[in-house]
Amino acid sequence: KLSDKICLLRLDFNTENNWRMEAVLPTIRFLIKKCRSVVILSHKGRPQQIVKSRMSKVLSRADKGLSLRPQAEQLSRFLDKKITFIEDFDFVGIRRKVFSAKKGSVFLLENLRFLEGEEKNSVVLAKQLAFLGEIYVNDSFAVSHRANASVAAITKFIPAYAGFELESEIKNLTKAIKDPKKPLIVILGGVKIEDKLQVYDNLKNKASKFLIGGALDKKLLNLKLKKALLPVDFSTEKGRVMDVGPETAEIYCKEIRKAGTIIWNGPLGNINKNKFQNSTKLVAKCVASNTKAFKIIGGGETVMFLKKMGLDKKINFISTGGGAMLDFLAGKKMPGIKALK
Repeated sequence: KLSDKICLLRLDFNTENNWRMEAVLPTIRFLIKKCRSVVILSHKGRPQQIVKSRMSKVLSRADKGLSLRPQAEQLSRFLDKKITFIEDFDFVGIRRKVFSAKKGSVFLLENLRFLEGEEKNSVVLAKQLAFLGEIYVNDSFAVSHRANASVAAITKFIPAYAGFELESEIKNLTKAIKDPKKPLIVILGGVKIEDKLQVYDNLKNKASKFLIGGALDKKLLNLKLKKALLPVDFSTEKGRVMDVGPETAEIYCKEIRKAGTIIWNGPLGNINKNKFQNSTKLVAKCVASNTKAFKIIGGGETVMFLKKMGLDKKINFISTGGGAMLDFLAGKKMPGIKALK
């Protein structure tokens, strides 16, 4: 049934390197083999300049760095196949090009965030995008917590499905929070305090312990969170907390060694500076060395850090989501998943 269909495939190439692209290669290969052709939709960064429809001839210097042209070249190398990059948003012209292309063709559209309606979940833009294909597949878990035109509204216009990676995210995260091998240990770092509290509230009846790091403020430190372990020492710079201290990291490792399931999102310190990487390094080694636990990590910074340490292969499942993973763990309804239902 797919052999005569043009598939619109929503992916997320918004990462420091190409690990999210590698995660969705099975979906891309499957659709290239099965469908008439594939049109990939994606985004990158936060452009300063927004265009109404057709791409403006002059992008700001900052926005030129947000073009998806390099991703087209990288994907071409991964697949050993020509990827046609479309640099404008002339939807009539794009449709003509796509529908007249030979079977097996793959296209990548320019960064959708250059368009005004993408982040506003514009029904008009969604209809224009849907006009370019006949079925839609969402394999971008990392942006499925956002009500964007290419993620949510587009599903009103053509038949919509989940890709393999999105399905895997839902299965693995659900397994970890609905029926975890006990004890369940949740490690929460990163910048946003509010995200940590929402995950705590949703999982406090399932988890044995929450190990808290990253950005900390008095509001968080003063809360009486029964199952949360908070830092007992810190590394600071100019009066600001930049990392949890060695004593805290060792306390956290004792809990990690006992865990049956580990969920980790967000570094424990400001890992952009080498001198504040120590606690995240120690905890990463402890997580990787617990071979009996089912381990999930997510968040771009955390994933890249483990990859650079060569520990990513010791993790059972690497989530492509950062904020999306936290929203899922917090029990929020995610627009991209809800739209598919």
